[in-house]
Amino acid sequence: MVDARRLSSMILWGPAGTGKASLARIVAASAGYASESLSAVSSGVKDVREALERARHLLGERGVATVLFIDEVHRFNKSQQDLLLPATETGEIVVIGATTENPYFEVNAALMSRTTLWRLHPLGDEDLRILISRGEQLRGVTVADDAREALIASCDGDARSLLTTLDTALVVARGAQTTGDTVVTRDHVLAARDGRLVHQSPDTHYDQVSALIKSVRGSDPDAALYWLLALLEAGESARFLARRLVILASEDVGLADSQALVIAEAAARAVEFVGLPEARLTLAHVAVYLSLAPKSNTVTRALAAATAAVRAGGAEVPAHLRDAHYAGARHQGFGDGYLYPHDDPSGWVAQSYLPASAANARFVEPTTHGAEGPLVEQWRTRRRAAESPDESPVE
Repeated sequence: MVDARRLSSMILWGPAGTGKASLARIVAASAGYASESLSAVSSGVKDVREALERARHLLGERGVATVLFIDEVHRFNKSQQDLLLPATETGEIVVIGATTENPYFEVNAALMSRTTLWRLHPLGDEDLRILISRGEQLRGVTVADDAREALIASCDGDARSLLTTLDTALVVARGAQTTGDTVVTRDHVLAARDGRLVHQSPDTHYDQVSALIKSVRGSDPDAALYWLLALLEAGESARFLARRLVILASEDVGLADSQALVIAEAAARAVEFVGLPEARLTLAHVAVYLSLAPKSNTVTRALAAATAAVRAGGAEVPAHLRDAHYAGARHQGFGDGYLYPHDDPSGWVAQSYLPASAANARFVEPTTHGAEGPLVEQWRTRRRAAESPDESPVE
């Protein structure tokens, strides 16, 4: 799009410190667009209207299109987001929104349909090493090798966090310096992080994460708590641990206790809201809960099987399941033969929902663990009752 000098509106979604605002400025400048910036935290409807009006004048008077960058776009309410719709629809302005939150939940559907979603990921170690080298050049200092690795380990892929820590460590280093060139050491980084620094080697780090995951999966709350605290004491990111626990809630607990996902997701939000050290309580709470919960990997296995089937191709929607609401659909036979389950007293009808290429596939092979057992039995009971209406349903 930049090479063609023709931008379309987009949403940049990614964690903090991945360069969303920087990327928006680079894209706008490289494509020859004017640039306006708003923060959804501090801007209101009036600010949005004024920015749109300036963009219209610039386009009309000089033929120059404008990129309106909106940081934290998920914080705009519905009326503020709706203001952007006509301008993006007509192309009077290109909106680039940045968000750390899932836009499918936080950005209204009308705006999402007018934008392209780009996912930004935490920066990798090599990217962060480049940033450190640039920081050395700009500040005229040397960063020791062990300090370099400590900076990378402490920032969780967040460039802003890394540079902030580097600048703080530089202040510490110069305060302790008596003569000679300034060298930032691991101790200076440790002081800049107030002791919250990953002390393990990369191998030990991943081994401890693996031990935490396997302890929860193995329903050992003591071991889960031990490895959680080992990681926290070494300075592991609370956000990283919260993400791992949310994944575990679906991967290893799953349908056996669906409440586990609710608790893990609530814990992840609490970690962002509370922060360390108090967030240790929340992380410990969810780690122990997930360890005590019954386990099921039904969803994990079903996901793998269904993914393989979809990737094999042939996902053509059967005619009776196709959308029949628009003009002409019925003439093509769309929707014909569809049975509405709510019309049946049992709430279930015998009907195929899979494409012909996977008509006999069974992806979900449930267990009887925890809440999954009764859930599956109710499902099977409804199906038996619908298939044999003369039999009384089992309560």
